[in-house]
Amino acid sequence: MTAPIIAKYNARAETSNSLLCVGLDSRLEQIPARFHADPTPQFAFNRWIIEQTHAYAAAYKPNMAFYEARGEQGLVELRLTMEYLHERHPDILTICDAKRADIDSTNAGYVAEIFDWLGFDAVTLHPYLGRKALRPFLERGDKGCIILCRTSNTGAGELQDLMVNDRPLWQIVAERVRDDWNALGNCMLVVGATYPDELKQVRELTGDMTLLVPGIGAQGGNVEAVVRNGLANDGKGLIINASRSIIFASDPAAEAQRLRDEINQWRADRLFDAR
Repeated sequence: MTAPIIAKYNARAETSNSLLCVGLDSRLEQIPARFHADPTPQFAFNRWIIEQTHAYAAAYKPNMAFYEARGEQGLVELRLTMEYLHERHPDILTICDAKRADIDSTNAGYVAEIFDWLGFDAVTLHPYLGRKALRPFLERGDKGCIILCRTSNTGAGELQDLMVNDRPLWQIVAERVRDDWNALGNCMLVVGATYPDELKQVRELTGDMTLLVPGIGAQGGNVEAVVRNGLANDGKGLIINASRSIIFASDPAAEAQRLRDEINQWRADRLFDAR
């Protein structure tokens, strides 16, 4: 089963010839000075980044922390960003990087905020509280649930590598999502670019499930390793995210195009090798 939200991403990946996700980690202190005179500086910066990079992007991923840190004004500017994307680029997938997790009644509130008020297509989620807690998200068949599996941060292994019945915990998460949580076909997994061996194993475990891969750019993940280890059989199945390396580049358009083209170079090689 292919959920509508996965179909939306796949269609955008086809039309843009891209697996690139641009992370809108628009920390106010890092935004160029020319945007600070605007009454909505984060939105003004995001709008500029979107117009610089949309030709090369299959997805955008704002990180909630950089907006919530500014309180009401930050959330207003995030909503303005989402309204702009809905109006100008409705075919591009939008991911809320919120990493939410709580009991099911509380998650129902997060669903209303993220999916209905802000209008995101998908959200990142912690698996630690289990399927019942995540049910308000999982039951939204029109939206995407991106479950943290093997994250890109250096301390990820502290818990994710713990062995459970001779398997690492991250593998248990991948299998549980594959076998149980993905009943509506709307689940994806987060697997960091900084762990290419684990990425390969997750791909083998989950078939063509779409994977969000952070860690390219500032975190040092290798594009070739990501594509060779994570590409699905249909030439898609990856949402490869870069944030700071694009949005704070001297020329965001050129950097987005360069990374999109590098991904496609290895993508073509990988598909040729598979013949």
